[in-house]
Formats: sequence, C-alpha cells, structure tokens
Amino acid sequence: MNTDDHYRQLKESVAVIEESIEKGLLERQRNIGFNTSAACADMLEILLHKLNLIDPGFVIKHEWFNSKNKLAEKFPFDFPHKNEIFTLIAKIEGKRNQLCYGKPQKIEAIQEVLSAFNQLKHIFQEAGVNEL
Repeated sequence: MNTDDHYRQLKESVAVIEESIEKGLLERQRNIGFNTSAACADMLEILLHKLNLIDPGFVIKHEWFNSKNKLAEKFPFDFPHKNEIFTLIAKIEGKRNQLCYGKPQKIEAIQEVLSAFNQLKHIFQEAGVNEL
C-alpha cells in the first residue's frame, strides 16, 4: 500500500478515536481498541516507507507486537525510537482484544491505551509522520 493510502486510513482512525472520546470512553471502547491498533500500524508503515526500510507490499500485522521474537524477525533493521515505539504499540495491543471483544473495561484501562497512543502520535509527528 502506498503512503497516501496509509495517511487516508490514519486520518479515518484518528477521527473515529476523537469521536469516541467525545461520545464517551466507556460507550466506545471497541472503537478505541480497533482504531488505536489500526492507526499504530499505519503510522509505523508510513515512517518505515519514508525511511525506505520496507517495500510497498509489506503489511504490518497488529498481533506481531505480542511477540518480541516476531518483532525481531519482521524488523531486523534499526530506526529512530524503535524500542520506544514497539513498547508503546505492545501496550496498546496488550489491551486491544479486551477492549474490542471483552466485557466493558474500567475507564483507567481505556485511558491507558489513549495515553500510549498520544505518546506514539507525538513520536511519529517528530519523525515526520504529519497530517495527524
């Protein structure tokens, strides 16, 4: 997928996250779970494309962030803030399925995901992933 498509999807996810925050975290936990996860993958793919580290056919799967071995296999190269980015995405992915498929979560769990997502947005913006 090309960078423009990733930006389009990223904008959609960010808009849904913002709408979900306005409607209420407890009422929209599934939207937050799905869209923070999807936005993380899009931001990372945009960055790696900008750095010419992956080809257009490379697709990041959210479940990779639940395995350090899988991450080492799929991302053997270095890039700025790699460990911090992976740690924050893993934090989001660790709560994703609970938010998307589980019973209603406490507001603190949802806020934790949003906090990690906002930290990621900041890192990616500083790295040149604009239009957030």
